[in-house]
Amino acid sequence: MKIGIIREGKIPADQRSPFTPDLLHEIQKTFGNHLSICVEKSEFRCFTDEEYTQQGIEVVTDLSAVDVLFGVKEVPIAQLIPGKTYFFFSHTIKKQPKNQALLQAILAKSIRLIDYELLKNPEGERVVAFGRWAGIVGAYNAFWTYGKKTGLFEIKRASACRDLEDLKVELKKVLLPPIKITVTGRGRVGKGVLEILGILGIREVNPQEFLSTDFDEPVFVCLSSADYLRRKSNGGYDQADFYAHPEAYESHFLPFAKAGEILIAAAYWDPKAPRLFELPAIQSPDFSISVIADITCDLDGSIPTTQRATTILDPVYDVDRTTGEELPPFGKQDSISVMAIDNLPCELPRESSAEFARQLREWVIPELGKDISPILEKATIARDGDLTLEFMYLSDYVSDAS
Repeated sequence: MKIGIIREGKIPADQRSPFTPDLLHEIQKTFGNHLSICVEKSEFRCFTDEEYTQQGIEVVTDLSAVDVLFGVKEVPIAQLIPGKTYFFFSHTIKKQPKNQALLQAILAKSIRLIDYELLKNPEGERVVAFGRWAGIVGAYNAFWTYGKKTGLFEIKRASACRDLEDLKVELKKVLLPPIKITVTGRGRVGKGVLEILGILGIREVNPQEFLSTDFDEPVFVCLSSADYLRRKSNGGYDQADFYAHPEAYESHFLPFAKAGEILIAAAYWDPKAPRLFELPAIQSPDFSISVIADITCDLDGSIPTTQRATTILDPVYDVDRTTGEELPPFGKQDSISVMAIDNLPCELPRESSAEFARQLREWVIPELGKDISPILEKATIARDGDLTLEFMYLSDYVSDAS
């Protein structure tokens, strides 16, 4: 079997790599009798072509002879090679409109698509993800945005930091008034957020304290869905029922929007679930949030002020509280500043790639030689020109010509 690491083709270019040079060397040394490895030449990958060749990995310009291809972001349709197996984040399982044509092309080209987001252990937990790094960089960017908006302090961009240690040094410059910060989500992304809040020494309080107590220091609350969702019929909450019937619930988040000034959104969102708040809510004088770091970056999703994704080069836009329209960043003091970069780990690409590669080495590489691999089967969206059984719910999505 020959595996290849593709050059990222989505624009803006993503610097991450699914495998580091040293780990590919170790894989080739361990599994050399069963597989060979090559890397597609790239001028912008965070690891240079020379770093791969120094580890004995072949660098090529043509991947047509490769069986299995690993990337990170969505592969442009024109660059898809028919009949191959691809691993990448496709962002199609929620029927995202922007990637409808991509999945249609994958089916037309008889490609086997294995989505990293679907790789799970027997307990159903994701095993391959950049989530921690999205949380780390997203939380850092929340404070970068707050510093720019208020003029209270200035820290350099995460992308200008050499590594996580350099980023921690920058955080020592953060000087916060006694504000309240709301965090949603305690998964991989949320834990990354909590790492940054811990480095800053910001104290966590419970939801009731957050809503009812004034503090003389900055504090944060980390909300689970039970803290702000209620069943429409009786005002109760049951986790299993919510997971089974998210459409039966409504959001009661607005008290937290009244108390908090910064929102860091790191919770997975089901399109059937209610939004955190609706856009007209920002018109209220009680809506105190002025900075939103939307790490989830679900367009038309849980955070209605996320009107588009931002980029590392252009990370923030403002939303006018009265009209809901986009404004230039930091142009009006009373507007809401939104950071919604959709490839946050790319700001620390070498470290985030290294952790991702270790996960792939543990969970995916040993599975490639098996006749049947349950972990890979369950993560396969498409094969031989058709959707797999678990993803037949996407049939209308791929058959719609719009």
